[in-house]
Amino acid sequence: MAVKKNASEEDFEKLLEKYDYKFQKGDLVKGVVSGFDSQGVLVDIGAKTTAVIPTYEAVEKGENVEEKFEKGQEGEFLIIREEDEDGKFLLSKKKVDFAYAWKDLEKAKETDETILGTVINTVKGGVLVDVAGVRGFIPSSQLRVKESELAAGAKIEVKILTLDVQQNNFILSNKKVYDDTVQEAKDNIFSQIEVGQIVKGEVVRITDFGAFVDIGGVDGLLPLSQLSWRWIEHPTDILHVGDKIDVEVIDVNHAKQRISLSLKMLEPDPWVEAEKNIKEGDKIEGTITRLKYFGAFVEVYPGVEALLPHDEVIEYQNENKNILQVGDKISTFIIKFNTADRRIALSIHAQDKEISSDDNSEEKDS
Repeated sequence: MAVKKNASEEDFEKLLEKYDYKFQKGDLVKGVVSGFDSQGVLVDIGAKTTAVIPTYEAVEKGENVEEKFEKGQEGEFLIIREEDEDGKFLLSKKKVDFAYAWKDLEKAKETDETILGTVINTVKGGVLVDVAGVRGFIPSSQLRVKESELAAGAKIEVKILTLDVQQNNFILSNKKVYDDTVQEAKDNIFSQIEVGQIVKGEVVRITDFGAFVDIGGVDGLLPLSQLSWRWIEHPTDILHVGDKIDVEVIDVNHAKQRISLSLKMLEPDPWVEAEKNIKEGDKIEGTITRLKYFGAFVEVYPGVEALLPHDEVIEYQNENKNILQVGDKISTFIIKFNTADRRIALSIHAQDKEISSDDNSEEKDS
């Protein structure tokens, strides 16, 4: 004969059915924040008693749990300890966030995505960086900026080099971001640039042989010989790092990804004007721009140099009893003007006049 249960017994059995759960350590469960206590965050996961997220598993050191969580907030939590004698489970929110962060990082590595990290501090050999709650390391060799310029809290763009959750190995590169960005800019520039184009640029580096000009992500070379029609001893005579200038593209090497630039090509060719204004036989005053073992270069027209041979220099110095210096003015005669080769030869004496004027006329006609 069946024994009839009283109301209190039935209610108790219904209560047990309600909490017929099989939560185990390592389970990912859903829950709702129900409050806070001295241990941390209280969460209702559908167990007999409220579960607890210890403060150290809820927030980072120095953070306030009540600022990060609020009552009624739903979320996923990891059971890190099964119920104790009081029937309480211990949960972790940080481990769940960490797992999802690793998943996102794996995707970022697959797609070679640029991600933003926060500098934790500098250590021997590199910099520690926090990316989405995961601590990574940038070796010094993979830094584009100096370690001394990276203060704690600074933001830095990085790409993932290695990612191994088993070994907790997370290596990043800031240099790769820069290299990839530069390469992308190069590819873009080289797909559009042509000889003869005039482009805007910024002087980024100066050397003895010329200047490097950034023309939109690519550094083109502006050789010393292309700075000016006039003689320039050193690029710093007319340029400084940071100068914004217009330059003409005179050569593009797609295979080696090199671009050569010119500043002087934007100015009128002084040799064209010189040919209109001076001729062989003219006496002309010029300024010595350079002294070499084989002679002196004399600027006989703005931007046009002519050569006074060494023996003529010696003869002039002996006759005038002074040593020529750069910057000195000197009167000479043009004895040869080769327009094609852009060469002018000088002499301190006029041409030999023994040839008759008729012969000269015939020679000119020929």
